[in-house]
Amino acid sequence: GDEVLVPSPDYPLWTASVILNGGRAVHYPCRAQDAFLPDPAAVEAVITERTTGILAAHTWGRPCDIDSLTELAARHHLQLFFDAAPAYGASYRGTHIRNFGRAEVLSFHATKVVNSGEGGAILTNDDEIAATARLMRTFGFADTDLVTSIGTNAKMSELAAGMGICSLASYDEYLAVNTRNFDRYRSALAGVPGISVLPCTPGTAINFNNVVIEVDPNRAGIERDIVLQVLTAEQILVRRYFWPGCHRMEPYRSLRTPSDDHFPITDLVAGRVLSLPT
Repeated sequence: GDEVLVPSPDYPLWTASVILNGGRAVHYPCRAQDAFLPDPAAVEAVITERTTGILAAHTWGRPCDIDSLTELAARHHLQLFFDAAPAYGASYRGTHIRNFGRAEVLSFHATKVVNSGEGGAILTNDDEIAATARLMRTFGFADTDLVTSIGTNAKMSELAAGMGICSLASYDEYLAVNTRNFDRYRSALAGVPGISVLPCTPGTAINFNNVVIEVDPNRAGIERDIVLQVLTAEQILVRRYFWPGCHRMEPYRSLRTPSDDHFPITDLVAGRVLSLPT
């Protein structure tokens, strides 16, 4: 019955994780100038007496306004968690992602800069969360024949671990290639009216694994979805991420709060962005 504040547009798993744990997901809109990064003012606007936690996302590996969200969570006595799925290697004001909130989650999916084919990691400085997660990962076994809690089978396979270790060893090379690709895209698209490449936010470092453009149809003279169709026809595999937003998808649409219908900035940005192949 507790409310957890979740970004919109969001990846469906964010909302599902709250619902599957018996909570109620309440969406908040993004900030226009940051293209999908959480808007702390919008987060505060939807806090109620039932709110117990905030989930914030480092969308496309770009760190969000961590300081404002941390201050907000502390002032309202709320739990703060970060979806850092694509943010391996990123940092915020000189501090690496893995040191913020009560916990952060990384993804090692095949699309990420460091990957093990599938899987992920929970990053936390909270001993209680770490101990609980370790037990949950291995059926609740605290020792060979001792089960102390309810758990599941979430162990990484040997094959995935081997892939992950090789990927970690190659991270510097991947980062160099990603940075080169980002710079090439930015240079090539600099003179195209209405097309802008989302930059690295000042005070942050990112892994450049995601190159995202925003298409302004008024200046470009073409809608984002037409660009998508043309590029797809040319076998250039672009993607509309977070479209149309979890708050507009079933079954989540039927579970939304009335306020979830009124996200004009979210809807505007969701209709303009494309993720380019890297």
